[in-house]
Amino acid sequence: MNKLELLAPAGDLEKLKIAVDYGADAVYFGGELFSLRAGAGNLTIDEIREGVAYAHEHDCKCHIALNIIAHNEDLEPLQEYVQTLQGIPIDAFIVSDPAVIMLLRETFPDAQIHLSTQANTTNYLTASMWHQFGVQRIVLARELTMDEIREIHANTPPELELEAFVHGAMCISYSGRCLLSNFMTGRDANRGACAHPCRYKYRLEEEKRPGEYWPVEEDARGTYIFNSKDLCMLQHIPELAEAGIASLKIEGRMKSIFYIAHVVKAYRQAIDAYYADPEHYQYNEDWFRELCKASHREFTTGFYFHKPNAEDQNYLTSDYTRDYSFVGLVKDYDAETGIATVEQRNKMSVGDTVEVFGPTGDYFTQTIGSMTDEEGTPVDSAPHPQQILKIKMDRPVAAQYMMRREK
Repeated sequence: MNKLELLAPAGDLEKLKIAVDYGADAVYFGGELFSLRAGAGNLTIDEIREGVAYAHEHDCKCHIALNIIAHNEDLEPLQEYVQTLQGIPIDAFIVSDPAVIMLLRETFPDAQIHLSTQANTTNYLTASMWHQFGVQRIVLARELTMDEIREIHANTPPELELEAFVHGAMCISYSGRCLLSNFMTGRDANRGACAHPCRYKYRLEEEKRPGEYWPVEEDARGTYIFNSKDLCMLQHIPELAEAGIASLKIEGRMKSIFYIAHVVKAYRQAIDAYYADPEHYQYNEDWFRELCKASHREFTTGFYFHKPNAEDQNYLTSDYTRDYSFVGLVKDYDAETGIATVEQRNKMSVGDTVEVFGPTGDYFTQTIGSMTDEEGTPVDSAPHPQQILKIKMDRPVAAQYMMRREK
């Protein structure tokens, strides 16, 4: 049985390294141009080179997104940008436009091409057609059921891989091809600048009664009519594996390292437990409880098991649930003294009870007994962003461990 690949988002170089350290088999990221997440930090050419080297040292693959829907004016700068990637051993290119495939083939004739979800692949004939054009993997449309995915897998060449989103924000528009953002704000979602109007609050105005607003439902605050719950398939690893999916994709290039660490670790644990003993696999609710300590919306299984209905939307709010604060990132640890060098991410104080977790194993709870600054001067609190602190740990830790505090 081929093991499911866990594919994690990397909005910048720091997020890439966290995703690798917390268990991703592959990461995907955009460069500074031609990716559909202009609001993410994205990576410069030098950062791509460093990130790919770091990932490969840890047996992790790197996929770069060049998945804009290109206009005429994009073609020449896109060709120039592709040239700058020469010499970097990128494992795959994520594209949605046939023109981009053509341009890539000129510079990288042997490149692995993965077809973006933006291409809206919803049936096996379309998937097979793309395979004939040299596409090695299809990132399936998010609007497919588990049965449809099984049918696509059964009716496409065995060497054609299928990738599917399993966690993160759901787009109200078909496979993310949205015109609302462009129409309302002038920001083109299909060229990487989505303003997320699906998360706005809407009310109804009658043409001859300007200024008189009516809620679309009987709710004085209006209603979030386009606001989907977030996707979460953590409880369904066996079904995903048996459907013929090769790669499980986590959405979230604009999310924090705190979010990435929690989500990647939870799916890593579930996938590893399944393959350790598929016949006797048991889902562990602790994985989900840990995942929920990162900011999240309510969850849904999207289209996998039924057509989404009112239960899969949140009409009241687009706010996130944030029960924990990310307070510190461990940068180094001295095993002899038990003292960790910690970069502050939110205010913490002596006497605070915090939870400490890393890429493997369970978290532990401790009270911050004392802190010093870089010069060794005792401090009672750390209010300054990214302040470097020295903290005595109750148990051994390592770089990239994180500290969180319940709100």
